[in-house]
Amino acid sequence: MHSDSGKGSALSTDDLLKAYTLGYFPMSEGRDDPDVFWVLPEHRGALPLEEFHLPKSVKKAVRQDLFEVRINTDFRRVMHECAAIAMEREDTWINDRIIETYCELHEMGFAHSVESWQDGQMVGGLYGVSLGGAFFGESMFSRIDNASKVAFTHLVGRMISGGYSLLDTQFYTSHLAQFGVMEVPKIMYQKLLDQALSARGNFFALPYKVAGSTIVQAITQTS
Repeated sequence: MHSDSGKGSALSTDDLLKAYTLGYFPMSEGRDDPDVFWVLPEHRGALPLEEFHLPKSVKKAVRQDLFEVRINTDFRRVMHECAAIAMEREDTWINDRIIETYCELHEMGFAHSVESWQDGQMVGGLYGVSLGGAFFGESMFSRIDNASKVAFTHLVGRMISGGYSLLDTQFYTSHLAQFGVMEVPKIMYQKLLDQALSARGNFFALPYKVAGSTIVQAITQTS
């Protein structure tokens, strides 16, 4: 398996699980491209959980429970929302093959969604893969201000409560930097990953639905 190692139409759950332990993840060229390729970035977005920073505005939104945050109630819907072509981009790297394979991982208990709901509508969320003490965040979406940020914060609180140590964000962005996400070289990322994989995180250490005050408390106890 090599970085950007060429396209192939095959993608299995076994491929995915093995790839994550080695630092790779799959992408496609576009929504309608049936093929996938493997990526191993030279620099990675990573958040050691002890470095998490909760911006004041997001902390307020979490505490006020502006959204009902749920997990795993509609994983496939979250993936489709993340893949939807938004106004600010022309295409997405999430194709049908990726959606189907990650939904299989979800059924196997390795992939999870964190969802923000308001007035009976899903208005934001994220999904990713859980292995050992690492969570590999894949993508997020937001239809309302702070919806994805609140879901992201709930994810971190859940990870801290469950004994995780590493949140992999794939790439570093200024949006993620406000939460403490760092850009680390490949060799450093692999060390963080190996340490995290040796742990046993419990994604369900907290209930399926949990109050924002509980999430904030879990986060502040480690900071």
